[in-house]
Amino acid sequence: MKSKKALIVRGGWDGHEPQKVSEVFAGLLKEEGFEVEASDTLDSFKDEEKLLDLNLIVPIWTMGDISNEQLQPVLKAVELGVGMAGCHGGMCDSFRNCVEWQFMTGSQWVAHPFNDGVEYEVNIIGSGSSPIIEGIKDFKVKSEQYFLHIDPSVDVLATTTFPLSDGAHSANGIIQMPVVYTKMWGKGKVFYNALGHHADIFDIPEAKEMMRRGFLWAAK
Repeated sequence: MKSKKALIVRGGWDGHEPQKVSEVFAGLLKEEGFEVEASDTLDSFKDEEKLLDLNLIVPIWTMGDISNEQLQPVLKAVELGVGMAGCHGGMCDSFRNCVEWQFMTGSQWVAHPFNDGVEYEVNIIGSGSSPIIEGIKDFKVKSEQYFLHIDPSVDVLATTTFPLSDGAHSANGIIQMPVVYTKMWGKGKVFYNALGHHADIFDIPEAKEMMRRGFLWAAK
């Protein structure tokens, strides 16, 4: 049986520990029988033929810029069925000036009002709504709580609640924000988990298991 292939492209802002996160993700994928290539350059996106031979693309690249020559092959590969899965700023705060990337991935980070170290709960949407969350219960994390601008087409699998606080956003009341979601981009499946500020968030069994299942769900 032919092995599935995954490409991890890591880099950007070092504060999100792209190297360590990539090692966690590569381990999960290899345990599931994937051949995994890890790249430290966005130029890995330029080879359209190579991308189309993949089953899964995993971006771990916070901030920075992507050229049109790097972007277009990724958009096309996912549209034609190659899966995309990632977490935190490594996927949805990758290229702030690139609305096409945001359109494909389904959201864009805009704030974490309480910064790092806030304790909050991740609430799973009704059991059975997706195999990604089947049997997983609500759990607590101590990390950044991401406020995202969200594509209304996403299928939300887990949320978190922003309480009233001193921030200007609280003028809108208590806010329920997606944490984990899926969406489609053409024939391609897209999975996103807003957790992952540091690699150790995946020491939490529920966070790690959702990533594992998300990879498997998205992969072509």
